[in-house]
Amino acid sequence: MVCRLLHDPGMNRTTGRLIAPILAFLAAWLPLSAMAQNAPAPERMQVATREAPPFAIKSEDGHWEGLAIELWRVVAEANGYDYELVESDLAGMVDGVADGTYDASVGALTITQERERSVDFSHPFYATGFGIAVRKEAPGWLALLGQFFSWDFMKTLLVLVAMLGFVGFLFWMTERKRNSAEFPEGPQGLGSGFWFAAVTMTTVGYGDKAPRTPAGKIVALIWMFTALLIISTITGMIASSLTTGRLEGRVTGPSDLDGVRVGAIAGSAGEEWLARDGIASAGYNGVSDGLAALADGKIDAFVHDDPILRYDLSHGSDTADLRVLPGSFGRQHYGMALPADSPIREAINLSMLRHIESDAWLAHVTRQIDGTE
Repeated sequence: MVCRLLHDPGMNRTTGRLIAPILAFLAAWLPLSAMAQNAPAPERMQVATREAPPFAIKSEDGHWEGLAIELWRVVAEANGYDYELVESDLAGMVDGVADGTYDASVGALTITQERERSVDFSHPFYATGFGIAVRKEAPGWLALLGQFFSWDFMKTLLVLVAMLGFVGFLFWMTERKRNSAEFPEGPQGLGSGFWFAAVTMTTVGYGDKAPRTPAGKIVALIWMFTALLIISTITGMIASSLTTGRLEGRVTGPSDLDGVRVGAIAGSAGEEWLARDGIASAGYNGVSDGLAALADGKIDAFVHDDPILRYDLSHGSDTADLRVLPGSFGRQHYGMALPADSPIREAINLSMLRHIESDAWLAHVTRQIDGTE
């Protein structure tokens, strides 16, 4: 067609000179575009995956299912690919594609800057964030009781007792000679000083003991104003311990992870996310290992992809004492890993986008992750 236009006698020379470069470019580009969409794949593709429900699930007979696997089957069927699914670990899914061991990797594989240096990725087929799994706290008054017997609260109480003892000692020192009836010598007098300091701080004022000396009255006056500040501080601490966030547990979001023991899958995007914020984490081989460590109290929080955590907790029989915090944190996208400059990337993207933009696919994904299907 391009040749006919160039040699059309009805076209003047000026117009021909103007559009000739454009037509020549189209003539060269169109076949290349068609080749990209119909680029030949290896005779039998080796496709790596790893178990990460609900995106990749391996049955007892070795058959693979899951959202990502189903999507790959649609793509392979649309392009006529012959393939074999091969189980690998997370690092192998990336490194194997980079070194040519695998022709593609399919599953819950996050597109990251580090991985993009060695492989190419398809168009993202799922966008999500990180979830934080924690242990469920004791409800109601049990949680409140736990706050009162926490180490932080006990330390505050010990400081208060020490302060009362010091102020009581000052009362005793100023009153023991001229007011020996109320502040006698020996341990009994020290106890009386402690009692007077406590009664004054709480503004009870029984009147059974009172300073008689000028020095004792000065100590009492200073202690009265100091005690007002102390009581206000303790009241604020108790109110803080009664807030919803405190009763829900030590971890209520990413800002609390810095002061607790955190776990993540070794080499995962979750581990990278924590490292960027300077949070050290214990590495685990899989989600089940991390959740087991969380249930056993070895860690206080486990960070991983939000939909995978929610699926595992909704389907696991030994995760009843665990929960995922509301919402998701950070941003990540799942894609299929392909060799750098893969000739089949465009064809895979076209087939994938055609499928994931359908309402049926979106509804299917929601049901799978929520555990209603």
